[in-house]
Amino acid sequence: MAAAPAAGRLSGSGFRVCSAGLTRSIRQPSRTSGLLRTAWQSTRKLHGGFVPTDKAARSVAHSQTFVQDYFSENTSIDRGWIKSGMLAAVRTIAETSGSGQQEVALNTIRSREQEASVKALTFEKESRSATEPERSETAATGSLDTVQHAQTDDVLPHRRRKRRKAALNPAEEPLPLDASSQLATAATAMPTSAFIRRRMATYLSLSKPRLSLLVVLTTTSAYSLYPIPDILSSMESPVTSTFSTSTLTLLFLTSGTFLSSACANTLNMLFEQRYDALMSRTRNRPLVRQLISPRAAAVFALLCGASGLLLLGFGTNPTVAGLSALNIFLYAGVYTTMKRISAANTWIGAVVGGIPPLMGWCAAAGEVATSEHHSWQDLLFSEGSLGGWALAALLFAWQFPHFMSLSHTIRADYQNAGHQMLAWTNPARNARVALRYSIAMFPICGALYWGGYVDSGFLLVSTACNIWMAREAVRFWKQQGAGGSARGLFWASVWQLPLVLVGALVCKRGLWDGFFGANESASIYEEPELATDGSPLGMESPKSLQRKPPPDINLAMMGFKRPT
Repeated sequence: MAAAPAAGRLSGSGFRVCSAGLTRSIRQPSRTSGLLRTAWQSTRKLHGGFVPTDKAARSVAHSQTFVQDYFSENTSIDRGWIKSGMLAAVRTIAETSGSGQQEVALNTIRSREQEASVKALTFEKESRSATEPERSETAATGSLDTVQHAQTDDVLPHRRRKRRKAALNPAEEPLPLDASSQLATAATAMPTSAFIRRRMATYLSLSKPRLSLLVVLTTTSAYSLYPIPDILSSMESPVTSTFSTSTLTLLFLTSGTFLSSACANTLNMLFEQRYDALMSRTRNRPLVRQLISPRAAAVFALLCGASGLLLLGFGTNPTVAGLSALNIFLYAGVYTTMKRISAANTWIGAVVGGIPPLMGWCAAAGEVATSEHHSWQDLLFSEGSLGGWALAALLFAWQFPHFMSLSHTIRADYQNAGHQMLAWTNPARNARVALRYSIAMFPICGALYWGGYVDSGFLLVSTACNIWMAREAVRFWKQQGAGGSARGLFWASVWQLPLVLVGALVCKRGLWDGFFGANESASIYEEPELATDGSPLGMESPKSLQRKPPPDINLAMMGFKRPT
């Protein structure tokens, strides 16, 4: 009879349960628990709500493993009591004897269910954090170590300066390999059947083609910039000033200079084979990779040097051939040896770079010389050689910002190979030298204008290029090569030299006078106007007033006899 009062109390509180249904629910707890749990669906959202009776649906509903794992750890709570849901509440209420006890039990159940939901959410967050990669822990450990080091380095200022410099110097991309290494790699990738192509690529890599082409560019620029006298210019052409005096001489000069440069570069690789293997930028050169034997390289250098000097000697003049031979000796003999002795090797290399413009200037001066027996003193130290020395000074000064920035980028390789370079022996002086010679480019370019070789347009072009390189040199000096300043100065120097040389050729004095009607001179064959009787009444032309009488020429001195 105790079941009837219990049922009445439940109906009074909002539940409709009969004694027969209560008995069936006790016999089949799984079905009744699912039916009675719908009243508490909104509170226990994480428990899946109503569980279907079929096996497939039950398997899906029980896939929420975190709820099961959580309650499996709470042994103090009966798993059957949790599963039965509201059935346990009904059973507890039926056993109580008062309505006050019933309300207390219901409040207890609700509080426990809320605590279970909160614990389930906490468990889910912990499971997600457990799946995070271990790098977060490593990062946290690293940050703690950084803080500890920062606290330790409070009394060590030099470490703070090193860390600040390292932060300003991010990891930069390495400069591209030189042309010799790239050609050697390309020759290795060629099939064995292409023997001739492999051999040609290997020999071309020995000549350092980029450097050789730069030498040819500076030589031909000086040759083309030489001022041609008006007496030798073509009277039929509207342009009284041309780029060169002879195309054939220009061809001999170009080919001879390239072969001489190839000889010097091959000897340099031959002497530095063991040291090139220690540097990442040069370890792919043909002699290091044994694509060619040292004996064959020596024969190639001998043939290039002999043929180049012969072409320069017979095609231009002996002075140009002598300058080329001096350049081969300075580069292969002195510069290559000094690299392992003193940092002064950079100045010797700059002298080597300044000789090719003198070669081109002497080639043009020897061709237009009025005397057949002109000496090397006349070609090098005469009044008209100022332009050649100005171009030589331009190339001499350009070597320092270009090479100082390059050597700073690969200073570790130079140190490993044992080459004495300012980039690693004295980095501060290395930056100062680059800045000093970058500023020297301004007066050197001005000397070409003051000497009368170029017009005012060259000042605009050269000043813009020099400001660009000087700006990068200042940044290189302030940051000591950090923050990409070395790379910026390197590429600025790469572009500055061709732009200045091309600007000098385009702005050569007198080049455009024929196109714009300037520099019109009267021909010596023009007949003078006949004198007329009477006054011209002020109608004289300015041209007739400015015309001078023909010079009194002694025909006997010129070999002409007076007719009898």
